[in-house]
Amino acid sequence: MQATTSAGPVSGAGKPKSGLGGQTVYVMLFAVSIAHLLNDAIQSVIPAMYPILKDGLALSYTQIGAIGLVQNITASVMQPVVGLYSDRKPTPFLLPLGMISSLFGMLGLALAPNFAVVLLSVTLVGLGSAVFHPEASRVAYMAAGPRRGLAQSIFQVGGNSGQALAPVFMAVIFLHLGLGQKGAGWFTAVAAAASIVLVYVAFWYRDTLRVTQRVKKSAAAPVYSPERKKTIRNAMLLLIVLVFARSWYSASISSYLPFYLMDHFHLSLEATQWYFLFPFLAFGAAGTFFGGPLADRFGRKTIIWFSMLGTAPLALLMPYVPAAAAAVICSVMGFILLSSFSVTVVYAQELAPGRVGTVSGLMIGFAFGMGALGGLAIGALMDLWGSVTVMRIVSFLPLLGVLTYFLPSDRKLKELAQAEQI
Repeated sequence: MQATTSAGPVSGAGKPKSGLGGQTVYVMLFAVSIAHLLNDAIQSVIPAMYPILKDGLALSYTQIGAIGLVQNITASVMQPVVGLYSDRKPTPFLLPLGMISSLFGMLGLALAPNFAVVLLSVTLVGLGSAVFHPEASRVAYMAAGPRRGLAQSIFQVGGNSGQALAPVFMAVIFLHLGLGQKGAGWFTAVAAAASIVLVYVAFWYRDTLRVTQRVKKSAAAPVYSPERKKTIRNAMLLLIVLVFARSWYSASISSYLPFYLMDHFHLSLEATQWYFLFPFLAFGAAGTFFGGPLADRFGRKTIIWFSMLGTAPLALLMPYVPAAAAAVICSVMGFILLSSFSVTVVYAQELAPGRVGTVSGLMIGFAFGMGALGGLAIGALMDLWGSVTVMRIVSFLPLLGVLTYFLPSDRKLKELAQAEQI
């Protein structure tokens, strides 16, 4: 006979094992992590192509910022909307359908003759990502079992690894092979591979939902006290501000650092990709992976503190050091800055455990979309003041990490959660 718990299925012939409250399902975590890698590699190719699009289509820095804004509005700001819908009606097979949207977007980007078609193509890619992140975050949450920090790190490190590959793709496919804009067409194959993985994930997701939804029908819906509601609201707003500052600064590095390096040190575009962006993103992926397990051990708030305030002195120093030292700082800073990437998501999920899709969309999506507004502002300011001055200004952003002080401690969150279970 199949045994079930309030957290989900434990065993049974023909039924998947769910990690909710029980066993961690590593095969599913690695599957969504691989899909995340492929999805974010596609997403990250777009900012990596900025120099090519700027020269090939004669775009201004402001137009480059507008491309980033459109991508992030569709890929990020739409995520809470998708998350809210999926909290009410989970739809597993949206995962592969969203990736097909990204496939057509990359094909359009490869063939785009003008700025308008670029924006349309970027919108399709962004919509695919908007569907992917909330639903895939739910799969990671379901498969996590008791290891939420580790599970979220496995999921998120896939995305950060995909972002880290973007400078490599730029250097090899777009520059070394000389494919230019048409090189984006190669990523239709990446999107097709991701769609196949997500079909496999969607079947597990569907089968697990059938069991967990039966359990939910027999459980009472949580009722939050006024104190809990106030804590959730204030802490969520603070988290969004912190993620906004982190993503705004990260966007200034991933999108505009090459222009700064070429202007200030007269480096080649290929050198900026290999020696600066790739180390920043690769060490950032490592930081993302280790951040989750460290948060399980030392606390979510502690790692958020470390991420923001540990980055601040390095960020302030980087615009004033030689190129070789800046390359080293990029590596160290990537690890520290992105160590809280998965931690902020887990912290938000623990604030509102019944709204996994919505809060995941907020942390991964909306806050990053707001960061894109900063990216547009940075592009416009670079048109006015130049890359060197603007990079010195944005180096102050990590100092906003002092706001972490006002977040509830991990112990406080546990006390509030226990108070609700009366």
